[in-house]
This record gives sequence, C-alpha cells and structure tokens, in this order.
Amino acid sequence: MIKKVLIVNRGEIAIRIMRACREMGIATVAVYSDVDKDSLFVGMADESVCIGPAIATKSYLHVPAILCAAEQKDVDAIHPGYGFLAENARFAEICEKCNINFIGPDSSTIDLLGSKDKSRVKAAELNVPLSPGSKGILKNVKEAVTVAKKIGYPVMLKASAGGGGRGIRVVREEKELENALITIQEEAAAAFGSRDVFMERFFEEPKHYEVQILGDGKGKAIHIGDRDCSVQRRNQKVIEEGNAPSISDASREKARADAIRLVEALNYKGAGTVEFILDGDDYFFLEVNTRIQVEHSVSEEISGIDLIRKQIEIASGDVELNQEDVKFSGHALECRVNAEDPVNFMPSAGTITKWIQPGGLGVRIDSGFAQGYKVLPNYDSLVAKVITKGDTREIAINRMKSALREFVIEGIKTNIPLHLKVLEHPKFLDGSYTTKLLSEMLKK
Repeated sequence: MIKKVLIVNRGEIAIRIMRACREMGIATVAVYSDVDKDSLFVGMADESVCIGPAIATKSYLHVPAILCAAEQKDVDAIHPGYGFLAENARFAEICEKCNINFIGPDSSTIDLLGSKDKSRVKAAELNVPLSPGSKGILKNVKEAVTVAKKIGYPVMLKASAGGGGRGIRVVREEKELENALITIQEEAAAAFGSRDVFMERFFEEPKHYEVQILGDGKGKAIHIGDRDCSVQRRNQKVIEEGNAPSISDASREKARADAIRLVEALNYKGAGTVEFILDGDDYFFLEVNTRIQVEHSVSEEISGIDLIRKQIEIASGDVELNQEDVKFSGHALECRVNAEDPVNFMPSAGTITKWIQPGGLGVRIDSGFAQGYKVLPNYDSLVAKVITKGDTREIAINRMKSALREFVIEGIKTNIPLHLKVLEHPKFLDGSYTTKLLSEMLKK
C-alpha cells in the first residue's frame, strides 16, 4: 500500500491531491520553487522540499531535483497532477526504474498516446472514427499539398507532441501551406523537442467532446461520463460541463464504447480522457490525455466518484472497476477563473487583497489561493475552479451565475465578467454552442 506521496505540482491540483491522500491516511510531500515557499499548497502538505528557482525547467520540470526529494523523504509514490511532468513518458520510465510508483499510466502507454500520430494509427486499427487526414507524419511539403487536396481545405497542421492548445495551425489555401508547415515544424521543435507534424481536416464549427475513463492496467476500463469543453479561447478550455448536453444518446453510447475499447486495448492504467471532435452527431477521435484533467471535477460531481482517490487505488492495485457501479445524477458546470484582464486577456499578477468565496448547495471551489496570497507571473493564470451542480442543467447554470456574482477577488483582475456573459448567451443556454462561441462574442 502507498503510505507517502510526493506531489510534483503546485496550486489547486496539489491541494486536491493532498485532500484525497488525507482521506486515505496517506502522508504528503510537496515540492516547490523558491517563489512558491509561502503558497497555500506548501503549508497544507505534511512535509515540503524546495527544488529550485521560479523557472519551471529548474524546479517543477527538473527531474534530478525531484528524485532527490523523493529519496530524501522516502516516498512510495509520485503524483504528477496535470501539466508539468504529468504526460512525460521519460519521467514515468525513470520512476519505474527507481521503483517509485508513478500514479498514472505506464511509460510505454504515455509514449504511444503522447504522440498524436501514433495514437491515430492505434485508433484506426480499432475502427474508432478518425477525421480525414494524413496517415502519419508529413514527410515534406509535397506530401502536405497532396494530402490537403485529398481532404479539402481548410486543413489543420498539428504538432505530434503538442498539447494544451499549442502546436496547431489552420491553413485555408494551398499558397499558405508551405510557410505554415515550416513555421509549425520550427515552433514544435522549440516547444516540444520534436518537428513531427501531421494534418487533419479542419472543422469550422465543431464541438469539443470528451469521455472520462478509468483503467485498471489489466485490460479493464470504465467510463465516468462525458463532458462538453467547447467554450474555448485560442484552443484553451474556459468552461466545461457534463454530461455533454447536445449529443444524441446513440452517438453518446457509441463514443463511450469506443473510448473504452481503445484504452482497454492498451491495458490503460489510471485516469485519462479520450477526446473527440463532434460535428453534428458525428464524432472523430482527437487524442487521449494520459492524466487527470483540470475539468475532472465535473465528472466527480455527476458521478459522486473521487477520481484522485481512484488514481491512487489503481496505482496501489487495490481496485475493481465495474461500469454498473457508476451512477449519474444531475448536471455540473466548471468555470476556470483566471488572473487576466477580461477585455484584453493580459495576465494579472499581484497580491490578492480581498477574497470572498461563494457557497451554498451545489457550489464547489477548488483553488490554491486565499486573501493575502500572491498570484505569480511565472506560472499558469488559473486562480480558482468554480463548479456547480444541479438536478437539471438550468439549475446548474443559475447556480454558477449566482456563485460567480458572489465571488469577490480584489487586487488582481479576473475573467469572471467574461464567464457571466457566456452564461447568458442564447447559444450556450440552448446547448448549441461550438468552439467558435467565444471568438464570435469577442468580435462584437
């Protein structure tokens, strides 16, 4: 059994993991950069270790320092949270070789699914629907032109190792293709260490649909419902909800079954998300995120299942997964409250001078901040996740609007005003919104 966990992350997800560990009687160790020494998550851990300066490559991404902390504190396991090293196959492999339990999929699974072109090949082998595109990595401009002509413009160039909304470029005409391919190859090499790029058809107004899964690592997997994550700005998710409101029951069941079939074929271990593009009622495989996601809270609220606890239980080999045990109730929403100007989206770092959280039935706040704490310019701008649940989607939306209006954050700017505008938009209210909703709103 796992007795002590090193948490290789910060902020709200580090605190979320600590809470699950406390309920399980597991001790926690936080690692932190020097600028995070006074952060809320550091104070909440049972033990803590400074692993370097503010720059992530010298702290939260610095594997030697992390391994030294793991040895120093004699931990049994490492939980990577999301971001940073969560989907780093090499880090997972090093943990395996050091006999440290990596709470997540095996390194070989992360390696395969972390490559978007390889995961597409695997999905094709299992007859999971794929959007038209290249069969693998584009070898040169000539091949790119040929593939684009076959599938039709507009097309999307995607970095195979990309993620978090980065490494994507839309091309609408052949004359743009060569320059776009060269540019994204260079960007991918700099950001992800790989020049590999592939091509897919670009859907003008799709929905972003995803299925939350759990796998036991022995060929058995279940789903914990699905989510609509179509409210996005520059491919970054802003609002998520579940279960997805505008997909037919027939397509929903097929997509869930395909997601399970895919991860079972890989003996997937732990929590993950199978993402799809939804065009009308047709869905196409996008990728698998081999980690817990920011929006996992939505699935927890509609299922009553603690997904972090399940991750730890699966890593311990102490879980039996049965789909019939998963029962859904009501509807849930999540709004990501970011420290940014709601008009020009410039980051807003600084000290939080006033912080009053909302409350009440069906309201949950996940955050790594409180009054007096500093929002640093060095890391992600997420300051809080506001999650609401109701018996119906309408109740969940109304609770979210009420909660956001109650949430007082001063000293920094946040995107709460933007959330409130989205929640009043007719297309959001009737569930017909697509990934273009925010861009259309911001043009006006």
